[in-house]
Amino acid sequence: MGGRIVVLISGSGSNLQSLIDACAAAQIDGQICAVISNRPGVKGLDRAAAAQIPHQVIDHTTFADRQAFEAALSQTIEQYSPDLIVLAGFMRVLTAQFVGRYLGKLINIHPSLLPKFTGLHTHQRALEENETHQGASVHFVTAELDGGPVIIQDRVEIDANDDASSLAAKVLVKEHQIYPQAVQWFMSGELEFREGTCFLHGKPLDPEGIQVWLHRL
Repeated sequence: MGGRIVVLISGSGSNLQSLIDACAAAQIDGQICAVISNRPGVKGLDRAAAAQIPHQVIDHTTFADRQAFEAALSQTIEQYSPDLIVLAGFMRVLTAQFVGRYLGKLINIHPSLLPKFTGLHTHQRALEENETHQGASVHFVTAELDGGPVIIQDRVEIDANDDASSLAAKVLVKEHQIYPQAVQWFMSGELEFREGTCFLHGKPLDPEGIQVWLHRL
């Protein structure tokens, strides 16, 4: 059965689907025990339902402030006793208090080659900066926005005819490959977060994590 995973979403849930598929194929030593969305009516909830995964909405707009929302979110998460919390397109900035509560077992995927292009509109910004490559990074979540240590990255070439939409589509393919890999490393005990650093197979990772195009996985 393996460990327990809670996935937090806000939208279509394509990365959620990649994790559902990887669990079903026994590529992840664990199970998704719950999917929680901060927005009602999103496709990710349909994906969870189709996979018969418990799912619910905690609508952030119904709470007086961020702290009240996060208190409800934490209370719900705790009901499932997860080993790992995965942010999969979860579009809420989390407070340092929330992150600190789950530090070392909270991971996120970001559509850029961190530390480049933290925040939003990463693909458009990469184009405007005339970058030759764009990509995705899986990282542990810390109080600094998109600033936690990187676990794994993969990249695509930026072509002359790329726009933000086409670039996003190419990067998404990489996201669906590297996120299940990072989750499996954690669930198997190979990946650890210690004193602000990622350790894989007992060895500290470089700040950019495992760069797939330089390593054989």
